Amino acid sequence: MTKKIGDVILDVKNISLRFGGVKALTDISFNVREHEVRAIIGPNGAGKSSMLNCINGVYTPQEGSITFRGQTFDHMNSRQVAEMGIGRTFQNLALFKGMSVIDNIMSGRNLKIKSNILLQALRIGPAQREEEEHREKVEHIIDFLEIQAFRKTPVGQLPYGLQKRVDLGRALAMEPQVLLLDEPMAGMNLEEKQDMCRFILDVNDEFGTTVVLIEHDMGVVMDISDRVVVLDYGKKIGDGSPEEVRNNEEVISAYLGTSH
Repeated sequence: MTKKIGDVILDVKNISLRFGGVKALTDISFNVREHEVRAIIGPNGAGKSSMLNCINGVYTPQEGSITFRGQTFDHMNSRQVAEMGIGRTFQNLALFKGMSVIDNIMSGRNLKIKSNILLQALRIGPAQREEEEHREKVEHIIDFLEIQAFRKTPVGQLPYGLQKRVDLGRALAMEPQVLLLDEPMAGMNLEEKQDMCRFILDVNDEFGTTVVLIEHDMGVVMDISDRVVVLDYGKKIGDGSPEEVRNNEEVISAYLGTSH
């Protein structure tokens, strides 16, 4: 069955980012369509993570604009971006290592909690009902990611591949419309990568979540992406289908090496 790709949901226009005299990104433009898996690739230092940091409000670019669902923003912090519906995982896991799997994923529901802190602490009336609803959603994510056996386990005791799965679960708990994944398969063995690929495709398919991912494994990128944008030294050198990018001479020389 052919996947139905929608209209543009995220539009990045002419983004330039500098740190002092160092140019991290120069005049980058690309868009993301609803329900697609959009990959950002390029060598180390190409500006990929900087691009994600601009999209989710960690960095404010000096030039350009980002439009999400028709709303343009140039000065947004990470919380505001998250409230708009953009979720994020990070290259270096930022999990609460001493907390259980379920509590880590519950922390992703913070933006959805409406009752005040006192009612939450006392767990009375509406606050108790609300917490039960949030826990039900978290349990669904735990089932989806096949980590039921580790629900009460402190995250720090889990192998790396499962910790990455918990990180994905915490981002999903926000119910994002667009999910930014920063090297979700870094440091994984082949089996763990295959599992993560399956979960990303299922998130895209079953939840209808639009996915933007940075990934170094070209095999993974070519297998799961609908479109690919290629960065090199902070500039865009390619943009198109996996097949178009694979056959782009500039991409081959910059990223894959001319001998390939």
